[in-house]
Amino acid sequence: MKVTGAVPPFLPLCQRLLPSRLAGLSMTLLKATALEIVILAGHLLLYPSGITQERRGPLPEPPSPEDATQLPTEAKPPVVLLHGFIDNRSVFVLLRRSLAQHGHRQVESLNYSPLTCDIRTAAELLGRHIEEICERTGSKEVDIVGHSLGGLIARYYVQRLGGDLRVRTLVTLGTPHSGTAVVPLASAHPIVRQMRPGSPVIEELTRPAPGCRTHFVSFWSDLDHLMEPLETACIDHPDLIAQNVQVSGIGHLALPVHPAVATGIRQALDTPLPKAPAATHTGTRAGGHTGGLTVA
Repeated sequence: MKVTGAVPPFLPLCQRLLPSRLAGLSMTLLKATALEIVILAGHLLLYPSGITQERRGPLPEPPSPEDATQLPTEAKPPVVLLHGFIDNRSVFVLLRRSLAQHGHRQVESLNYSPLTCDIRTAAELLGRHIEEICERTGSKEVDIVGHSLGGLIARYYVQRLGGDLRVRTLVTLGTPHSGTAVVPLASAHPIVRQMRPGSPVIEELTRPAPGCRTHFVSFWSDLDHLMEPLETACIDHPDLIAQNVQVSGIGHLALPVHPAVATGIRQALDTPLPKAPAATHTGTRAGGHTGGLTVA
């Protein structure tokens, strides 16, 4: 996915002063950084609106027979949105609207406490939320979209707490699946230490997970300043059905709000899952990609 926009007036000067490849990279990085600043400013304005937990209103009414399409369609499972570190559900305002406009009738955003200090505890709490959602909606399973730390919490629930019985598809956006070494000073926070390479939590996620039923789709960006190395946002596990989708030209904060990524997320949630037996599950190597999704 390439982020395009108006060409800055100083681009010809940059091309004269720098080699063409370096100039192109510099302009891409400059545009991605500017977009990150704009998104951060907008998110700071929306942040207060997402501090409290979402109110659970009545379920949307199913379409009437007059409005239904000619061919019957299977109801889509609820989608659960899980935010990242020091964040809240307000980050998903645009993605939530996009999903609702494309037939996902039940979309819920979950907040976990900013004081959360343990991924395992957060994953257990997520499991209780999922059970409540399934009971309330009558659905046997859900889909999850997790940004950054939210994706790691959801993966721990699926892989280590039996959540694959409830989670059909897990989409992660800029999640440090193998741990990230960025900002060493942030390790003062316990949950940041758990996101470091080689931490006990990261080590648990490398253990065998035979028969895991959940389909994983991991979006990773080549300009994600919070992933060190970048490929840590890819899933590399031989027992998991996983797709790694590279996103080019945007940063970490843009992943849950960019319309092209939203299109890729909808494709991931709406693509029929493979019916392969557990013994034939295949994973992807770090940095590898599968061709099942197109992000334009």
